[in-house]
Amino acid sequence: MVVEKGEYLPLWRTDGVVMAALLHAGPVEFLYYWFHRALHHHFLYSRYHSHHHSSIATEPITSVIHPFAEHIVYFLLFTIPLLVTVLTETASIGSFVLYVMFIDFMNNMGHCNFEVVPKRLFFIFPPLKYLIYTPSYHSLHHTQFRTNYSLFMPIYDYLYGTVDKNSDSLYENSLLREEEVADVVHLSHLTTPQSIYHMRLGLATVASQPFASEWWLSLLWPFTSFYVLVTSFYGHTFVYERNSFKALKLQSWVIPRFNLQYFMKARREAINKLIEAAILDADKKGVKVLSLGLLNQANYWMQGKELNEYGEFYIQKYPKLKIKLVDGSSLAAAIVVNTIPKATTKVLLRGNLSKVAYAIADALCQLGFQVATLYENEHKKLKSKVTANSNNLVLAKITTHKIWIVGDGLEEFEQLNAPKGTIFIPYSQFPPKRLRKDCYYHVTPSMRVPSSFQNIDSCENWLPRRVMSAWRMAGILHALEGREGHECGETMLSLEEAWRASLQNGFLPLEIPSN
Repeated sequence: MVVEKGEYLPLWRTDGVVMAALLHAGPVEFLYYWFHRALHHHFLYSRYHSHHHSSIATEPITSVIHPFAEHIVYFLLFTIPLLVTVLTETASIGSFVLYVMFIDFMNNMGHCNFEVVPKRLFFIFPPLKYLIYTPSYHSLHHTQFRTNYSLFMPIYDYLYGTVDKNSDSLYENSLLREEEVADVVHLSHLTTPQSIYHMRLGLATVASQPFASEWWLSLLWPFTSFYVLVTSFYGHTFVYERNSFKALKLQSWVIPRFNLQYFMKARREAINKLIEAAILDADKKGVKVLSLGLLNQANYWMQGKELNEYGEFYIQKYPKLKIKLVDGSSLAAAIVVNTIPKATTKVLLRGNLSKVAYAIADALCQLGFQVATLYENEHKKLKSKVTANSNNLVLAKITTHKIWIVGDGLEEFEQLNAPKGTIFIPYSQFPPKRLRKDCYYHVTPSMRVPSSFQNIDSCENWLPRRVMSAWRMAGILHALEGREGHECGETMLSLEEAWRASLQNGFLPLEIPSN
């Protein structure tokens, strides 16, 4: 069947969206309800629907586990709003995308097995309880089997007397569960719009691999654009991962902002307030240590100084903070120093000079390495920071060094001028762009986690699986070692102590790649 003007589908039509919503609330929900009740008749249940109900403790994937025949029926039901809007020439790209996303979201939410719908929604608009189900509502269907048959709208259960009498009480009790208090929190943020899919809350397949921009992720632009729009107004951190190691409960929190927003002058103050709010929230909850990840250390300049000075700003503003702030600079520097191949006698240091860069230069000079720089201004700055053996700092005119210690600010032409076989070892949180196939690129400062580290199945940004950044590790080690005081701002641990603590607690170094 060919529909005239189908190739000219508009981006948006309000009447089509309204029609799709009404068709779903009416025919789709009504037909699904009675079809679902029929599936629970012993004849159909034993032959078909019991497969879906083999999951009593549901999870999102349960929502799509059905026999093939059921999938066909569901497909026909869900095409009703789409097909009718096409035939009435009210369809639009927006109505198609929104309806498909609505079906998937509601289906997954209903099977997630923990309560996510806030009570205030029903307080503001009480009739909503008849229009939207909750995970606890649908969980009763999987435990009681003969109640709560509705698809997404409980109104049909209320109309036909199949609502479970425990629906309201279970919902209330689910919301009363005690919140788990973490010992250590790592505060990170999103990097690019596509990084939303790299979280566990996004796509598990993507999250299980080092993050890289994939062409097919661009096909999800409607959802990506919607999320970017939401994050422009939503101002609260959220938990995206929970782990445990030894006796510690660990959480990773995300500030819903992207790299680009951190560098926008108009957004910096607002972002700093988000970081501050997260620290105060963690302190109020009784978190012992909070580590600052990525740009939450504000490693950029504003009015002549770093925005929060590696967390020093918060310590000075709130001197009675019980929570300990950690920026991870000591461990990052220690990992870089101990990653350099043993036969090395000279290195080139290139990139924006930071707290980590100064610590690396100081340590290498004390160990007898020759540390070269390409620019006179960088050489002078390093001279002023190196405490001993500053004669080991040299200004290089020709780049013959095979070991480059690099940070943000490494220029493309500098990479291209590096000798063949050069090993690039980053000291920054962000990896350099890989321009050379004849050179080796190490990962950003990080180590492999011990096998006893639980629930760490997704990759941390661009790092390999079960590899953790130095900045995230530092907070964990701070708690394990029982250190007093903060480790941020101008405060630095000795690199030897930071390295020793990581090895003693089971973290493993990563070898320089050989190809």
